[in-house]
Parts: sequence; structure tokens; C-alpha cells
Amino acid sequence: MARNGASTVLLERYGHLGGMATGGLVLVIMPMSDGTAEQQIAGLCQEVVDRLDVMGAAIHPEKKDLGSSDSRLVSCWKRYAFSVIEGKIRLSATVDPEALKCVLNDMVTEARVSLLLHSLETRAIAQQNELQGVICESKSGRQAVLGKVIIDATGDGDVFASAGAPFDSTMNPAMRSSRLALTFRMGNIDSNRYFSFRESEALKHADLMRELEGLGGFTMYIKTTREDVMWVNNFIPGLNPLNAADLTWLEINGRKRALITQRFLKEHVPGFESSFIMDTASQIGVRSSRRLIGEHILTEQDIFSGTVFPDTIAVCPDFRHTVSPEHPHWHVPYRSLIPNHVDRLLVAGRCFSSDPVANDLLAPIQFCIAMGQAAGTAAALAIKHGVAVRRLDYRLLHNSLVDQGVPLPNIES
Repeated sequence: MARNGASTVLLERYGHLGGMATGGLVLVIMPMSDGTAEQQIAGLCQEVVDRLDVMGAAIHPEKKDLGSSDSRLVSCWKRYAFSVIEGKIRLSATVDPEALKCVLNDMVTEARVSLLLHSLETRAIAQQNELQGVICESKSGRQAVLGKVIIDATGDGDVFASAGAPFDSTMNPAMRSSRLALTFRMGNIDSNRYFSFRESEALKHADLMRELEGLGGFTMYIKTTREDVMWVNNFIPGLNPLNAADLTWLEINGRKRALITQRFLKEHVPGFESSFIMDTASQIGVRSSRRLIGEHILTEQDIFSGTVFPDTIAVCPDFRHTVSPEHPHWHVPYRSLIPNHVDRLLVAGRCFSSDPVANDLLAPIQFCIAMGQAAGTAAALAIKHGVAVRRLDYRLLHNSLVDQGVPLPNIES
């Protein structure tokens, strides 16, 4: 919003920006390209990576290598998450979360955003289906923050739920999005020794991982920007991300399982002999909770058929397959950011209007950044032109996003 000329206040419940990419220790910005030489996710997401590059705080393939199946490159990058898919190089970036916190601080400061950290939104202020602002709680006490347009980027849809916008929170327990995580990092690891063991003695490694799982440990180890640090991801079913008791249980028991993991690896797995738990995530990994019921509910049929909407605001590459007629790009329409029945409100991130399958696939960080850029731009344009966000001419939004470096399909003028 601020870069597009709108006075902007940003409320953040934690002491840093970045959400799951920083506090959640989700250290991989998943593929921004589709297995060819073309890049689909750029704009702000690319700017973040570029700024991290200047600090030496991101690892990713070079753009000239995108789509390559060269065996030397594939061998180099296959140890980094999502950098090789179906034998082809993808633009996926492994990032340093502490550097990313600083980069995001710089970006909002440069844009002259009024930032309030440690400020938890607790209730929407609405009259007759028109959102006017939010109530937040902090060490400064209870405050009301008013605005012409409010963007709900809470992930859980806390603002739109409080404002009375309709939503769906049903979950399919078989999907990854229904499972929570408490991720952590382990330090003092010889990662090259570990990966050599995993690759050269695959059967023995698999047996050890089955034994560890039986003890309640975690078995998903992902390379970071350091050779001596490993990120441990996990998928914990059966918990409600909107229930404080369940979140408390996960904080306690997730750390117990982290200790089980570290002790087992230290005793049995090459490369982990001198390891220790470096840190655990300050934010629980929630993959889905509330989903807005908006002007358009993006569906499984929409994404798997490759539907291109006239108001597309993000083109999202399938992170499981190389693009093809069978595996087309996924398109997010602006209307999926607009709630039914509540005005002066936009939504960005994993709580956007979608069915369970579309939400499961479009919740990763790079897609959420693209939605956030679109929502902020739309809000500023609506204010500038004196129109409601749901009445904004999508062509104005399209042209502005393209000017910001966002790859979008051509539309009729």
C-alpha cells in the first residue's frame, strides 16, 4: 500500500515481520518458476531474494540455469529443498531467517510504513457490514486503528471472522494443510557427511528413520544456508489451529519430540555426533485454518484446468511438476481476496477464498507474498480513485502489478 501512495499502518503480533518464513522457521521460499527458463513469481518476492543476496543470506540456483536438466547442476542442487523437481532446476531460495527479519524491516521503513510490533489484533470495528478498523492490544494498552481499507493478512482470518464475513474452516485430515508443525534447527552438524550417508546407504538410513518415527521423532531434515545447521520440519495431525489448548499441547509435546529426535540422531546417524538443538520456532506452523468465502471461491477444478481469470493477480507454478498441458499454471483472481457482505476489507495469504484442495496447494510463502502485493496495490488504487475495493477496475490493478514486475497473463484492454 505505502509504495503505491497510501498512508499505511502495519500491525504485527510478534516482534518481527515475516511470519512463517522467519518466526516459523520455514526457511525455503518454494519454487517461483515452473521447470522452464521462465519465472512466474517475481515482484516483491524477487526483491526480497535480491536483498538477501546482497547480504549473502540466500542460496538458490542462478536464473540462467532455470529449467536445466544438466546432471552436474542437478547433483549440486538436489540437496536443497524444491530446487530440483522432476530432474529440472527450479528457482527456490533457502534463506537465513534472521537476515530476512532485517530485510523486511528495511523495506517497510523505506516505504514509510507506520509499524507497530507486539500488537495483537483482537476485534474488528464494523458498522452495517462496513469495516472501519481494528482493535489491537499491546503494552501501550488497547488501541483502535482506523482505515479506509483494511487488509487481513493474519493467516487465520482473524479480522474477517470478527467482522462477520462468511468463512469455511472444515479440514480434510488426509491433507498436509490439516497438520500443524513445530519446526526447529539443529546446529554443529556435518551436513555433507549426513547426506553422503543418506545417499550411499539408503536402506540403512530408511531403517533408522522408521525406528526414530516409532519413538515419536521427526525425520524431515532440510539444508539451510549453513553447512553446519539443519532445519527439521514436521507434520502433526489431529490438532485445531484455532484452539488454544491444542496449540499449548503442541508447544509442549513438539519440544519433547524434538529432544527425542536430537538424541537419536546424535547416537545413531553420521554427521549428527556433536549436534544440539539450536532453536525452535517462535510461531507454530499452521498450514490452514479459516478460508474466506469471497466473491470467487477458487476451486480444485479451477487450478487443475488452468483457468485464466480476467482479474488474475498471481500466476503460480505447480511445485510438484514441470509445467505442461497436464500440469498448468494455477491462477488466483482478485475476487478471491474480496469478502462477501463486508466492505472496505481485503484478504491476503492462506486464508484467501478457496476450497480445501486449492488452499492446500496455494498456501506456500511465495504465493502468499504475491497475494499480499496484489491486495496492497488494490487498496491504494481504490483509495486513490475513490471507489470500493470490490468495484476497482481490475485492469488498473493488472497494469500496476505488471509495472511492479509481476508476471501476469495478457488481458483485453
